[in-house]
Amino acid sequence: MNAYDLAVGFAGNPLDRIAQGRDDPAHLAELATAPGARAVVFVQSQPVLRLSDGELAAFHALPEARRFGVVHEEVLLGRDAEGPVFAIMLADEAAGSEPADPGQILLPGRSDLLTRELRTLAHEAAAPRATIAILAQAKALLHYHATHRFCARCGAPTRLAQGGWLRDCPACDARHFPRTDPVAIMMVVDGDFCLLGRQKRFPDGMYSCLAGFIEGGETIEEAVRREILEESGVVVGAVRYVVSQPWPFPASLMIGCEAVALSRDIVMDREELEDCRWFSRAEAQAMLARRHDNGLTAPNPVAIAHTLLKHWLTRA
Repeated sequence: MNAYDLAVGFAGNPLDRIAQGRDDPAHLAELATAPGARAVVFVQSQPVLRLSDGELAAFHALPEARRFGVVHEEVLLGRDAEGPVFAIMLADEAAGSEPADPGQILLPGRSDLLTRELRTLAHEAAAPRATIAILAQAKALLHYHATHRFCARCGAPTRLAQGGWLRDCPACDARHFPRTDPVAIMMVVDGDFCLLGRQKRFPDGMYSCLAGFIEGGETIEEAVRREILEESGVVVGAVRYVVSQPWPFPASLMIGCEAVALSRDIVMDREELEDCRWFSRAEAQAMLARRHDNGLTAPNPVAIAHTLLKHWLTRA
């Protein structure tokens, strides 16, 4: 198995992002009025879904989507064989205040429309993989616009440009591009053992790979070694890239690596971790299969940590 064969959650976006036409207002207007123009819609950071015959649909005709509520932002995601695809962020008030079920919010007056947390949709495979990836793109981009309405240089209000892939400041002419925050996530190995940890917020019994944000002036390899040392006290040497994953919570790129340990002694940072320990290959396999003798588990298949662990276990 190689990295090309690895499938991770929120990946597999099929859209042509139409990068060459974003700075042409006439072209953007033409795309928005195309007969097949569709939109994914978000409110309170959750996608708005249509319930039809027991199935959930994430795409809505663009004119209809604009009528769901007050539109805060509308951005161009790209185009597929059916036509242009946009993302719309509604004002929070468009959603009802009382969820029908945990993680669900019905839009007032529309019993066929509800929201569902994106991570839950992915975990339950409640939508096709490509649709989940498009929703991840939309969630990350809309979050950027919701949190960057003012110029970081002069403080003036900014305005959306290039179909949502830029914010311009009319006061000082600064240009602000959407950000993606890189995160290193590491499978630390030593022969037939791997190092996994858990945070207090994890589900009971779940262990995962160590991870942390890559800092300015730092290579991926340096970030991997630093984060592992800071969190576990374990020194690592060789670092190898394995696979990456978009992680729209809110807008990260998870960079999955495998790191070879040079030491086994653990000195855990108790502010970061609740526990950290070495697991044998047999234990790790049992955790993935959810049949560990002590009820310990690994992350679900949506998470890149699951992919990294499975990749290590399936290699000769």
